[in-house]
Amino acid sequence: MPELPEVTALAAFVAERASGLALERIDVAAFSALKTFDLSVSSLAGAKVQGARRYGKFLSVDFGGTYLICHLSRGGWLQWRDELPAAPARPGRGPLALRVRLEGGCGWDLTEAGTQKRLAVYLVRDPQQVPGIARLGPDALDPQFDAAAFAALLVDRRKQIKGLLTEQTTIAGIGNAYSDEILHAAKFSPFKLASSFTPEEAERLHTAMRTILADAVERSVGQQAATLKAEKKTGLRVHGRAGEACPVCGDTIREVSFSDSSLQYCPACQTGGAVLADRRMSKFGVRS
Repeated sequence: MPELPEVTALAAFVAERASGLALERIDVAAFSALKTFDLSVSSLAGAKVQGARRYGKFLSVDFGGTYLICHLSRGGWLQWRDELPAAPARPGRGPLALRVRLEGGCGWDLTEAGTQKRLAVYLVRDPQQVPGIARLGPDALDPQFDAAAFAALLVDRRKQIKGLLTEQTTIAGIGNAYSDEILHAAKFSPFKLASSFTPEEAERLHTAMRTILADAVERSVGQQAATLKAEKKTGLRVHGRAGEACPVCGDTIREVSFSDSSLQYCPACQTGGAVLADRRMSKFGVRS
C-alpha cells in the first residue's frame, strides 16, 4: 500500500507534470471505485490542474476548487502516460479503475491489482467532504506534531503500538511497511502496549518516526511514478525481508502473519530475543 512517502512523491510528480493543463475527460472503468455522485466527472471538462497534495494516504488533485481525490488502498497505483489512447476507456474486469486524460493526450491511469477492489475515488468541492480525510488524526510529519503531542496520544491507550501507529484517526500517513521500519529503528516490540511507554520511550519512538518518514520522502520525491515502488522496497530494512539478516545486528528477521497481512521484526533488536507467535496459529504473543 502506498504510504505517506509514496503519496507525497506522487502528489509532487502529478503537480510537476500536470499543473496548468486542462482536463479533456475522465473515463470511469470501474464504477465501484467512484464513491461520490453529487458532481459528475464530465463537469470537470476544461478545468485546469492547479496542483496536487497529500492528506494522510489520500492523493488530492486540485482542478480549480474541485478536487479529484483517491485512496489507492493496498493494490492501487497511479500510472502516468505521455500518450493515452484516444478512445474512451471501457468498463471491464481489468486493472484499470479510472483514466484522467489531459490536453495534449497525456494523463494518468488509476489501476488496481488483485481481486479485492478497494481503490476509492471522490470528486468533491472540499477535501473534508471525504469521510476518511475528515477523520484523520495529526499528520505524522506535521511540524506541530511534536514529541509531547505524540506522547499524549499514547496515554491510556491499551492498544498494541503497531496497530496504533497505523490507525489513521490517531496518526495520519503510516501503514504496515513504515510502522515495521519505525519500530525496528526505535527497538520496540510491535506488540508493546501504547499505554506502557515512558516519556523517554515515547520520545525515542517519535524521533524514529520522523527520521524514517523524512528519509523515505527525501528518497521518493523526484522519482518517476513508475520507479517509486522499487525505491520503497530498496529502502526497507525489515519489512518484507523475513528470513534475511538484520542489517543492524545480524539476527534473522522474523514474521508474524495475520489473516490478511503480516509484520516483520528483529527479535534481537526489538523483543529481547523472543520470537513472536504467528497469530494465525496461536492466541499467545510469544512462541514457547
